[in-house]
Amino acid sequence: MTNPSAAQSQATPDAIPNSWVDRAPGALKPYLRLMRADRPIGVWLLLLPCWWGLALGNLSGTNAAGAAGLISLWHGVLFAIGAYVMRAAGCTYNDIVDQDIDAKVERTALRPLPAGAVSEKQAWALLIGLCLTGLVVLLQFNRFAIFTGLAALALVAAYPFMKRITYWPQAWLGLTFNWGALVGFAAAAGALAPEAFAIYAAGFFWTLSYDTIYAHMDKDDDILIGVKSAALKLGEKTKPWIAVFVSATILLFALAGALANAGPAFYLGLLPAAGHFFWQWRKLDIHDGHICLSLFKSNRNAGLLLLLAPVCELAARSI
Repeated sequence: MTNPSAAQSQATPDAIPNSWVDRAPGALKPYLRLMRADRPIGVWLLLLPCWWGLALGNLSGTNAAGAAGLISLWHGVLFAIGAYVMRAAGCTYNDIVDQDIDAKVERTALRPLPAGAVSEKQAWALLIGLCLTGLVVLLQFNRFAIFTGLAALALVAAYPFMKRITYWPQAWLGLTFNWGALVGFAAAAGALAPEAFAIYAAGFFWTLSYDTIYAHMDKDDDILIGVKSAALKLGEKTKPWIAVFVSATILLFALAGALANAGPAFYLGLLPAAGHFFWQWRKLDIHDGHICLSLFKSNRNAGLLLLLAPVCELAARSI
């Protein structure tokens, strides 16, 4: 039996204040918060690599003299739905595994499971429903893309346990959250190519950057409860390593363009993202939680700016 409490009407500290979730019917609020519906940044961070892969797959599927091959709008919509559902499923699964830890951390203590607003049985029912919905979305793609998507399940299942055994759970998240780049490429091209793995690697380093910044908000609690993170491993060396991570992101994106025989439009399209990453690095203060949260959320814009590169190339080829 659940224990409805004040936690039902309170969002976690890093949620969007006065979001639509706060105006939802009371019985739905704890489930929406379990799904992180009031924190859409996670959906963007899962969705954008899918769109990168989709754009690059369309780019690789065009020839030098032919039409550019516009990104499939339908596939883009499917990825948006799938990202929303599967991010919600991932958060629900993560909270089921981590509910005892979450109860000890100030930022997560108000989450529905540790607060008693949702029972573990109800959380599992929600998780199953979300996974089935995600499966229906995945089945709309070609067979190769379907099997590529299913291959990520082992990464997803293991992720919540990584902070217990390694200082690099952010690396595992990078492997997991960017898998959509491979699925997106496979959906567009029907196979995988070297440029797909280059853009997947770019996403890996992007995630290392933004999630290490995010982890600095929890480092004091992590020390107290005995879990690990890249923020604790890197400490005061975080800022120079962030420079390495974002530089690798841009360079691997450029490599993906080269492997796809991209022209100048692709590389010009990368410049705004490079500028954004430089701004992030200049502003970063690992001792200021508000700045860390702001920079973490700004990665929606970073991911959209990275998408400019293949989109600009597709536009150039269509002229």
